[in-house]
Amino acid sequence: MTTSRGPSSARVRTDRLWEDVESLLSVDEARERVLAAVDALPAVRVPLLDALGLVLAQPVVAGHDVPPFTNSAMDGYAVRASDTAGASYDHPATLTVVCEIPAGSRCAVSIGPRQAARIMTGAVLPEGADAVVRFEETDEWESGPDSATSRGRAEIRVFRPAKPGENVRLAGEDVAAGQEILPAGTVLRPACIGVLASLNQRWVTVHRRPRVAILATGNEVIDLGPELLPGQIRNSNNYTLAALVKQCGGEPILLGVVRDDPDEIRSRLRSARGADLILTSGGVSIGDYDLVKHVLQAEGRVELWQVRIKPGKPMAFGWIGGVPMLGLPGNPVAAYVAFLQFGRPAILKMLGYQDWTLPTVRARLLAPCENRGQRRHFVRVRLERQEAPSSTSSFSIPGPYREDTAPQRNSTTRIPASITVAPTSALVVGVSPRMSQASTMAPVTSWVNRTLATAAFNRRTLALYSVWPIAFGTRPSASRERTTCRE
Repeated sequence: MTTSRGPSSARVRTDRLWEDVESLLSVDEARERVLAAVDALPAVRVPLLDALGLVLAQPVVAGHDVPPFTNSAMDGYAVRASDTAGASYDHPATLTVVCEIPAGSRCAVSIGPRQAARIMTGAVLPEGADAVVRFEETDEWESGPDSATSRGRAEIRVFRPAKPGENVRLAGEDVAAGQEILPAGTVLRPACIGVLASLNQRWVTVHRRPRVAILATGNEVIDLGPELLPGQIRNSNNYTLAALVKQCGGEPILLGVVRDDPDEIRSRLRSARGADLILTSGGVSIGDYDLVKHVLQAEGRVELWQVRIKPGKPMAFGWIGGVPMLGLPGNPVAAYVAFLQFGRPAILKMLGYQDWTLPTVRARLLAPCENRGQRRHFVRVRLERQEAPSSTSSFSIPGPYREDTAPQRNSTTRIPASITVAPTSALVVGVSPRMSQASTMAPVTSWVNRTLATAAFNRRTLALYSVWPIAFGTRPSASRERTTCRE
């Protein structure tokens, strides 16, 4: 079986006779236009823990060594290595114990010939010593290091020769004073936060979080609280988009729901002018009552797009009072997919990220995926880790654009515009359900509280996964021919 592709003639024809797909804006071009309109936001100083996930706006240079002093890497005895030469169980080296050094303390005397200091991990190495012998390599271990006779001993016998520098951490071994430890553009992960704390960096200069105003439109859309009347639907888009904005690192500003009234729309949009990005949902299609597009064009410089994407073809992009604005479709799934393709990259660029691609895993379809309309189709799927061919379970979730399937789906996969049918067993690429910047993929065992994500058809990240499109309900035969879908 081979992958079905559209005709190769100059003009692509589809069963949607009213639509000239060649006139539609490609997904990649639409994303490039959005990204060209935004840039990294100005730098601000924030408390260290508040910087987690943000991007450094200037390099961090170490003001001192880490560790700041030479110290012991083990519990044991600080010695002169030359005093232990030739030591063995039959002929141990006997040394005089001159002091005990717990962590946070120093020894007041230097270690002379045939002398040792009992030392704990992290304690300052005393002058004269150049190695540490572990308790296990002395006769203290025979009685136990926690026994009453361990502390206050006058002598210690060493059973193994030590090498100079053994079990010793030198000052500046991790970080040297004056060293650029984190360059500008670094995404601050937990390990980076720890490094900054070790350098006494209580405040960090980062690109600030973008403030994203979110507005839902439509006479039929009702916010949380009142009971629904006939013909009304709940405002889920604002909360979905706000959650996505927070997940990306932005600060959502909920502007509520505005009716299809030009004056109300203008007033609400003007209240968003302190934001860095405006997201609207609904009102950008060809319907008679979709007034948002007209108000947007009157209030600012806004283009109405028809994007070669499924779901979510109608979109708007431009500026309202100098603030970039992205108008998403009103359908919740279409708004979700469009945000991941266009809103998420914009927010990450504002944060200073250099890479806004999503982590992907390679997978195999368990049922065919149709792609009518010659648009790039983002199909909601359930992504499972497959330990063995027989361990992948099949399931059916009806309604490819219904919200009530959200708890069962955990990813999306992309069907290129040039492919009309991706057959069973086709190799595709799905996105990590966690949709994070992490490079590792945890086993997929549940999908509640996990999110959609989009995919690119490529061969970068390989893993044994299976993808089950939510619109199909029969488990395929394992003997189907394998096909790779790529664009």
